[in-house]
Amino acid sequence: ILGVRDIHADHAASHIGKAQGIVTCLRATPYHSTRQKVFLPMDICMLHGVSQEDFIRGKQEKNVRDVIYDIASQAHIHLDHVR
Repeated sequence: ILGVRDIHADHAASHIGKAQGIVTCLRATPYHSTRQKVFLPMDICMLHGVSQEDFIRGKQEKNVRDVIYDIASQAHIHLDHVR
């Protein structure tokens, strides 16, 4: 939007946007859970044996925290690419 035409800047902006989207999804999880909705990747949830119902019920067991950690780690990887 500033007239910058640089493939490296575009690449960095892409990764920043992905990281921001992931973090926004994680931050909104408690809000959406109170409305009976879960927008987290089910493959990661299934990997840790977590169901959508676990989020809706507000469980905070280790396997639920592991799901959040794995998803947050993906955002961190995108930030590392930017650096």
